[in-house]
Amino acid sequence: MTGDEDSDTGERGGVRLHGPGPFVTLRVFTQHGHERRWPSRQVRKGLDRFESLRRAGGVPVWQSARFNWMIGLLFGVGATLFMVGAAFSLLPPDTPWLPSPYTVAAIFFAGSIPFTVAAYLQHFQSANAPRLEAPSPSAGRIALVGWRPRNAGWLSTLCQFVGTVAFNFNTFDAIDPSQDWLAEDLTIWLPGMVGSVLFLVSAYLAFIEVCHGYWGWKLRDLDWKIAAINLVGCVAFLTAGVLAYVPQGPEPGWILTVANAHLWVGAFCFFVGALLLMRESRQTQPVAAAIA
Repeated sequence: MTGDEDSDTGERGGVRLHGPGPFVTLRVFTQHGHERRWPSRQVRKGLDRFESLRRAGGVPVWQSARFNWMIGLLFGVGATLFMVGAAFSLLPPDTPWLPSPYTVAAIFFAGSIPFTVAAYLQHFQSANAPRLEAPSPSAGRIALVGWRPRNAGWLSTLCQFVGTVAFNFNTFDAIDPSQDWLAEDLTIWLPGMVGSVLFLVSAYLAFIEVCHGYWGWKLRDLDWKIAAINLVGCVAFLTAGVLAYVPQGPEPGWILTVANAHLWVGAFCFFVGALLLMRESRQTQPVAAAIA
C-alpha cells in the first residue's frame, strides 16, 4: 500500500505528480520509453542525482553522502546523550555513583545541541533541493530557510528544527529549575510539550513523504523504516512530555518513572533511526538529467 493511485495531484505534459494533498511527494515521468520515479525524500537528500551533475562533480555539498552521514551522526550523538540522561533518571536516588540532578540535566541539554544542529542541516538541505514540480538543476540563490509549503519534507524538517529549539529551552531551564510549580511548568514543561508536538508533526510528515499517501506499509524500504522508527520515537517523546507535567500538589512517584522510561524509548528509537540515516547516506541511485 502506497497511496499513489488515490492521491495524484495532477499531470503536466506527461509528468505525473503524486502525493497526499496538498503535498507532492513523487514525480513519475517517461523517458526513452521507460517510466522513471523520483521520490521527494531521495531528491532532497541527493540520493537520486542527475547524471550530468555527477559526471561534472557538481553535486552540492549539502547533498553529498558525507553531509547525510554527518546528519545521522549528530542525531546519534544527541540521542545517545538523551538515553544516558533518561537512564540515570530511572535509577533509585540512593544509587552510590548516581550523578547529581544538575549533571543529569546538563547531559540532556548537551544532547539537545547536536539534535538542533542536525535538524537545521537537514532543513537547509530540503530548502535547497530541486523542486519536484520543476526539477531542472540550476545554480540559484542559497536559501537559509526557504518556503515550500507543498513539500512534505521541507515542512517536516522545519517543524523538527523548531521543535529542537524548544527542547534547547526545555533542557536548559531544567538545569536550575524553579521551586514554584507554575514557573516550572511554564519554563520546562511547556517548551518540552511544544517540542514534542512539533516532533510528532514532523515525523508524520516524513512518514507520508515516503508512503506517498497518508499511510503505507513498506517493510522492505529503508526510508520507510527510518520514518516509521522516528514516528514511534516521537510518540514516546510526546507521552513522556505529557506525564512530565508538574502539578500544584504531590503526585504518584510512578508517573515520573514512566515518563523517563518513555523518554528513553523515544531516544532509543531516534538512535536507531540515526544509524539507519548513516546507512542510507551510502545509497545513491542516479537518475538521468533530461526530465520529460
